[in-house]
Amino acid sequence: MLSTESGAVLTENEEGTDQESSASMTMEDYLHFEEEAFKTPNHGDIVDGIVVRVDPDEVLVDIGAKAEGVISSKELGMRGDVDSELEPGDQIKVYVLQPENEEGNVVLSLRRARAETTWIVAAEKQADGTVIDADVREQNKGGLIVNILGLRGFLPSSQVARAYAGSLESLVGKRIPVKILEVNRKRNRLIVSQKAAEDEDRARKREELFSRLQTGTTVRGTVSGITSYGAFVDIGGADGLIHISELSWDRVSRVTDVLQLGEEVTVKVIKLDPEQTRISLSLRQLQQDPWERLVQSMPVGSIVEGQVTKTKKYGAFLQIMPGIEGLLHISELSWDHVERTEDVLKVGETVQVKVIGIDTARRRISLSLKQLSAPPANLVGVRSDRAHEYPTEDEE
Repeated sequence: MLSTESGAVLTENEEGTDQESSASMTMEDYLHFEEEAFKTPNHGDIVDGIVVRVDPDEVLVDIGAKAEGVISSKELGMRGDVDSELEPGDQIKVYVLQPENEEGNVVLSLRRARAETTWIVAAEKQADGTVIDADVREQNKGGLIVNILGLRGFLPSSQVARAYAGSLESLVGKRIPVKILEVNRKRNRLIVSQKAAEDEDRARKREELFSRLQTGTTVRGTVSGITSYGAFVDIGGADGLIHISELSWDRVSRVTDVLQLGEEVTVKVIKLDPEQTRISLSLRQLQQDPWERLVQSMPVGSIVEGQVTKTKKYGAFLQIMPGIEGLLHISELSWDHVERTEDVLKVGETVQVKVIGIDTARRRISLSLKQLSAPPANLVGVRSDRAHEYPTEDEE
């Protein structure tokens, strides 16, 4: 073994390795290494550093430059109390305010580094479409001011969730989910949307809903919209439609006669279309089918009371029990010839009729008014060929 002047001991193999390494590095390599190892930072850079010393008036930070970086207590906003936050050995990110001051040190800012890093994080959140929470601070003319990631953001009134569109002030003081729409550091501009976050949440819930829903499932929901053709029901992530024909076994003229906005209902899923994200619902299919009662309580030959719901050239329709209408054909109105249905019956009129035919498969019932009385002598034995007929498409 060989002793060095410094007292360190090297083996022959170690010394040889050191010599080979030295021989393999050129002066240019050394200069490049020196430049990279002690590269002078530029104004606006955000660099990693390690706290070396915490003094009452400044913090020294090793950022790998030729000279140490300095954070003043004034910049930190903690005159004489900087040691309450930072300790030697802490790894921090700092912002370069000045590459070199009069003493040759790099002037750094911890606060600016945090702010700039937050803007970077905000840009990343915008890029990946992350939904994050924001605290609503105040309302102004165009929308709401929010605090998001520690930054001041703006939520335009057009981007407020639909449920709060007319009452922005009710959101002040609340924490709400939002998506970042725009990040512009130069203009200090941060735009967010509650509506976009709501849409994403609904899309996720819709996907989960379709994965577990099946035709025939009974679900609970809230009436979220009413139209002339039916009612929309929010069943937890998606709206399903109850067509007006599926509201009741009775004839429904107006949806509001059966349902009101905000009403909670139990409905049956009767059709699913995942591609179009459409759900068809039924209210009436959870009610007893009136035809089941009809067969038991109104056999052929029964005398029943019915109310005229509409008149046609081929006869009149009468409601004989909730959800069931029967046809009183014009030929069954009177033993005499009848030119117009309206000459015998008017809409709203209540009359007694005889059940002369039931077709449960086609859900049709034929009625007769004239068979409640005996036929004239000249018509005894004469049978009407149209007694059980429903109108053809041409007659409709």
